[in-house]
Amino acid sequence: MPHERRAEYPKVNSSYILEYVEVIHRHHKRTPYAANTFLVEAYPWYCDNEALFYYGAPLSTHGANHSANTYWSVYTSSSNPLVPRGFDGNCQFPQITRGGLDDSWQHGYDLYGVYHDLLGFLPEKYDPNLVSFRVTNNVITSQVASMVTSGMFSGEAQQNLALLVQPASIDSLEPAYTCLAANNNFSAYGVGSSDSGWTSHLKAASDLYANLDTICSIAPTDSGFHMSFDHYFDNLSARLCHAKPLPCNISNPSLCVTQAMADKVFRLGQYEYSYLYRDAGARTLDYSAGSYGIWVAELAQNLRHAMHTTDLASTGNRTSSGIKYRHSIAHDGSVSRVLSILQIEKMVWPGMGSEVVFELYKRKVDQQYYIRVLWGGQVLKSSNPTLGVFNMLQVEILIAYFDGLVGQRAKKIASLCSL
Repeated sequence: MPHERRAEYPKVNSSYILEYVEVIHRHHKRTPYAANTFLVEAYPWYCDNEALFYYGAPLSTHGANHSANTYWSVYTSSSNPLVPRGFDGNCQFPQITRGGLDDSWQHGYDLYGVYHDLLGFLPEKYDPNLVSFRVTNNVITSQVASMVTSGMFSGEAQQNLALLVQPASIDSLEPAYTCLAANNNFSAYGVGSSDSGWTSHLKAASDLYANLDTICSIAPTDSGFHMSFDHYFDNLSARLCHAKPLPCNISNPSLCVTQAMADKVFRLGQYEYSYLYRDAGARTLDYSAGSYGIWVAELAQNLRHAMHTTDLASTGNRTSSGIKYRHSIAHDGSVSRVLSILQIEKMVWPGMGSEVVFELYKRKVDQQYYIRVLWGGQVLKSSNPTLGVFNMLQVEILIAYFDGLVGQRAKKIASLCSL
């Protein structure tokens, strides 16, 4: 998916000063989730051109002992009679692939090209007092973060760098906190529901399903593959993203998924995300506000803090500017909810690396604050008439909108989520 790059970046005129930036994007390309693979795959998938490092190390201020740089090496044993589901080989399912790692590095490099080289906003070197990075409890986001940060601050490639992460049970970024009311709302109109708005496209695609099931040896009763096109979408798109052939039937190799069939799956997947997060009406906003409201409240508070800190610094009451750049690496469900809450004009399934950027500006002439939101590197358009085109919107309007949905510091979430 497109992201900010220096060549295409829509630069703001000199009457505004950039004060704060917050980025959220989906991780980059990966192997499919194991649940989205077929019971038996016709060819292996190898990941021996990269290593996933997992180790603990004492910080330099807390001990003299050093750790080895250990990484996982996937293997199967001849004494283990069990066969793993899906692809043979030495990958994790999922893991960020070598191509995904390179894309992550490029993403960081491009953002640095905008916010340091073009705008002079980011510091030349990584400074934890000015810049912070956040991930979810899913390790693939940390795999991306290690490359993004290196791409941004390449001179600090071997520096220890903290990644913020919330406790797994209450993580607002993934999101992973419990919101029963939102889940019940989603269950009434979304995946697995009997709502005609949802089931109509599944029924219309019955012939496509039958062909895919036959080729891929998927039982028609497998609910994971038939409640939505998510599983087929992930499986087929992961192959094509890595220049791998589309699947063929194990018993009859001449019977294969065609590009035309894959394209239909991708179109239906786009339809599903548009329906789930925008087209099903007010229910989509209720669902997203409940299930992602804490992150939105955190964003609103970050904007308040950035304005307060900037104003203090301008009066000479404070020398430190505080965090001026926050960068969160998340998932398609995370970015989808953000777009849903912003009521984006045209909803799509956020692809790998999909990016939403919030830029806070201060106008020189009146010292007032304005917000610009970029989606895929360009100004985001909302169908909400109060928000409209997110190009120098008074920031108070956006914060008031967020507060109206979830309350300051997410005070409404307890009632919204029936906690």
